[in-house]
Amino acid sequence: MSTFQAPKGTYDLIPPQSAVHLKVREAFAAPLKAAGYGYIETPAFEDVALFSRGVGESTDIVTKEMYVFETKGGTRLALRPEGTASTVRAVLEAGLHKAGNLPVKVWYSGSQYRYERPQKGRYRHFWQVGAEAVGAEDPALDAEMIIMADDAYKSLGLRQYRILLNSLGDKECRPAYRTALQEFLRGLDLDEETRRRIEINPLRVLDDKRAEVQKQLTGAPLMRDHLCEACKAYHEQVRELLTAAGVAFEDDDRLVRGLDYYTRTTFEFVHGGLGSQSAVGGGGRYDGLSEMIGGPALPSVGWALGVDRTVLALEAEGIELDLPAATQVYAVPLGDEARRRLFGLVTELRREGVATDFAFGGKGMKNAMKSANRSGARFALIAGERDLAEGVVQVKDLESGEQGPVALDAVVAELRARLA
Repeated sequence: MSTFQAPKGTYDLIPPQSAVHLKVREAFAAPLKAAGYGYIETPAFEDVALFSRGVGESTDIVTKEMYVFETKGGTRLALRPEGTASTVRAVLEAGLHKAGNLPVKVWYSGSQYRYERPQKGRYRHFWQVGAEAVGAEDPALDAEMIIMADDAYKSLGLRQYRILLNSLGDKECRPAYRTALQEFLRGLDLDEETRRRIEINPLRVLDDKRAEVQKQLTGAPLMRDHLCEACKAYHEQVRELLTAAGVAFEDDDRLVRGLDYYTRTTFEFVHGGLGSQSAVGGGGRYDGLSEMIGGPALPSVGWALGVDRTVLALEAEGIELDLPAATQVYAVPLGDEARRRLFGLVTELRREGVATDFAFGGKGMKNAMKSANRSGARFALIAGERDLAEGVVQVKDLESGEQGPVALDAVVAELRARLA
């Protein structure tokens, strides 16, 4: 055993479980590729100010959860706690919004980092697949986002999740709601930190998960009662488009999400089998984020889907994904000449798209066949001096146990046919 272990709140992703995570990432990416989203990668660390301005000074993410460090040159950086601010920064820096084809549609897949109290479904290092459509305000774009996520979850076989939907209004109607909410919250019995939050961003109090706070929020003003006509019409169009697409959702007046940049449409995918960490993904519209970080007005919408939590949701529903075999053929050479000839066949099979492994390390027949069975391969290729002298190799079906000779120059075609 190593002297070192993975840091608290993290875990190593190793085979065979890693194959499930890869399959989930691919499922999330598939509808994005079909809808014209291009892939983007950003650094794992950014200027601290990018997140404090964009995500919000009053959020738990910025005040409690960011990993912040100072470089040798004195620059303060933070490991990214989420992907949207970095993505919008990259779009602005590259001038993608100036190309004239808005929205800029991009997606990413990568690690995020938050210093949280570790528990099942909540890690300090976690993986997300995210999508952002930057530079357009359109109810159809919001609906597209939700539909793509819904399609991705359904493609994995998930059924026991719900979609929560709300509107947070815009800069025209939110100020009046903010004032009404502050007046209500100031009359509650809250701790000093929460009282400070009332003055900075009162909507964040609605997102407080503590039972003693939620109990007092009964009767709190609702955003839906303060929406301007434009926001009402916009939200109704989103709802109509989702309904027409056959996407079931629930209206949730308390849904605010944990980030300050959201406007109008907000949504969350929650799964009943995950306990308190029920959110498996979510997102919304963030029309002011570009301006918050120094860019022009670029209304945008996006989401992030949690890979780790989605894997837990699959386990909760008892779903086993159909994964491709890591090894389809395993080659067992008996003797030096067989090693040379079989290794050539292994290389040829791999180039033909057949997942093939080799008995490395000079194993004897018994141990090599044990390795072949452990590998999960369907077929074993076995060859000794007599086989090579006859121009054949033995092909053994590891499921049925049947074995027979196949001509050396026909092995690749034969195995491809049997595996098809």
